[in-house]
Amino acid sequence: MATKIIFFITILAYSIIASQTFMYILSLKQLQLGLNAESYLEIRKLTDTLMRANFKYVIYTALLANLLLVIFTVQTPKTWLFISASIAFVALVADILLTLKGSLPINDVINSWSVHTIPANWQSVREQWFTIFQYRQIANIIGLLSLLLAAVFGTK
Repeated sequence: MATKIIFFITILAYSIIASQTFMYILSLKQLQLGLNAESYLEIRKLTDTLMRANFKYVIYTALLANLLLVIFTVQTPKTWLFISASIAFVALVADILLTLKGSLPINDVINSWSVHTIPANWQSVREQWFTIFQYRQIANIIGLLSLLLAAVFGTK
């Protein structure tokens, strides 16, 4: 029963993480590409402030629940659940590393700008952020799909 609860929490937390991915695929990337420099700066700063304040708890929950799921299922390494949990965990760690080494440093650069100090190359900085986020999106989708495959095909 504990494994099922941990599995549920893992899928829930992963779904919240992946929701950001899917919203960017559906609209948020195109929205940001359509903004002028000042509007882009304003939305990025507000988004970053709110995400740093709130999203870390989702990440911590997903990381802890996913790790516990791997630990609880390690005795049955050839099962859908263990394999999927392991893949999801690796994908989540990849997302976290890409965030820490890529997205957050770029956010710090963008956050250092003011309306009067937006550099001429602001669009290339935005493109760097989108490139790193695209790799994060791939990791998030792989992790979530892995967990969903286990939920559909790996349970009795």
